[in-house]
Amino acid sequence: MELRRLGRTGLHVSALGLGTMTWGRDTDAQDAGQQLRDFTEAGGTFVDTAGSYGDGASEEILGSLLGSLVDRDEVVVATKGGLRRTPGGMVVDSSRGALLSCLDASLRRLGTDHVDLFLVQAPDPHTPLEETVSALRHMVVSGRARYVGLANHAGWHTGYVAAALRSGADVELAALEVEHSLLNRECEQDLVPATQALGVGLLTWSALGRGVLTGKYRRSLPSDSRGASSQLSGFVEPYLDARGSAVVDAVCTAASGLGRAPLEVALAWVLGRSYVSSAIVGARTPVQLRESLRSLDLVLPGAVGAALDEVSHPSNEFTDAYA
Repeated sequence: MELRRLGRTGLHVSALGLGTMTWGRDTDAQDAGQQLRDFTEAGGTFVDTAGSYGDGASEEILGSLLGSLVDRDEVVVATKGGLRRTPGGMVVDSSRGALLSCLDASLRRLGTDHVDLFLVQAPDPHTPLEETVSALRHMVVSGRARYVGLANHAGWHTGYVAAALRSGADVELAALEVEHSLLNRECEQDLVPATQALGVGLLTWSALGRGVLTGKYRRSLPSDSRGASSQLSGFVEPYLDARGSAVVDAVCTAASGLGRAPLEVALAWVLGRSYVSSAIVGARTPVQLRESLRSLDLVLPGAVGAALDEVSHPSNEFTDAYA
């Protein structure tokens, strides 16, 4: 598997990243171990988790596999913090104390003295960015995180944090992790130009459009799918509209012509973006992960890529008017 440089850091990550959001919830330890084994045997190195996944169960399972199934130094471990569970539900908290506590708890669950990348999981409107920056700098200086970044933040957040970290001349903003697929190309408007100008690596999640680009929702709503789940139906529903159907139809048509699965075409499109450092895929089962791994040898013909670009082009009245 291709290794790609993360921004302008010295860290390299595999083109395909292994997401672990389902671990400890829909994926048990045995299947998680098989996923990690298949992923590393295919040359994968980048594993993405978070303290909020399964209320820490994802990290605990990954921690149990590090050292026993794979050597710790063979994988690049990224985790996220800044979400805190309260009696009233999950809240965003990117204060210095909360972030440092999140990191320490993650290290305990992972059974390691450092993570390779720590990401602030979501914007916190109640905490000054200067305080968040202070926590990120301390993580790197103390050696508990080799690199730091943001997830699901806006372009102005990214620029501000990158400049603030760089002002200390000792820490760089290494990465920004955002959703990106043929069904969600919003990051191309400002985040991609921002990361390229700042030298920040772009990590993407949900390359399969929350599962919709597999084509499984094309004709019906499978009873065992996220779309039929009371907890996750709202996560999938935004892409089950007319535009989403047109994009899925185009992906399925391309897949049929190439003799490949729709998900392989969808993943190949994301992997073909020069600005993407790693496309993170989360699989509930080892079989699903193997299907994603089959996309690694697919390079879309120019005409196919152009057709997918056209049908999925995001509508933006302002930028279209001045293009």
